[in-house]
Amino acid sequence: MPTGVNPERHMARGTLTIQNGGFEGTIYDLADEPTVIGRNPSTDITLLDEGISREHAIIEFDGATGAYTIEDLQSTNGTKVNGKRVRSCSLADGDEIVIGQTAFKLALTA
Repeated sequence: MPTGVNPERHMARGTLTIQNGGFEGTIYDLADEPTVIGRNPSTDITLLDEGISREHAIIEFDGATGAYTIEDLQSTNGTKVNGKRVRSCSLADGDEIVIGQTAFKLALTA
């Protein structure tokens, strides 16, 4: 660990990896800024699936706690985390996020 870094405040960083479909293995780094997932080409992660809303869900990072949360943006078909439809929830390492026909795996690294 670099000098001067307080291990208690060292934050995990997240990635999303596509688990199915034609783009398996594609990895997206999650930034400090909110990450919007949807069908609109202007979203941070664009999925070409008619079952996905133009702006479907958002993942946000809380710098104070080092935690990620996901919020469904009132999509028609919903967002699932570990098989359960959610409006908003905290995310943990290894969680599976399903949006439309696409499943992502969340990985947190120190």
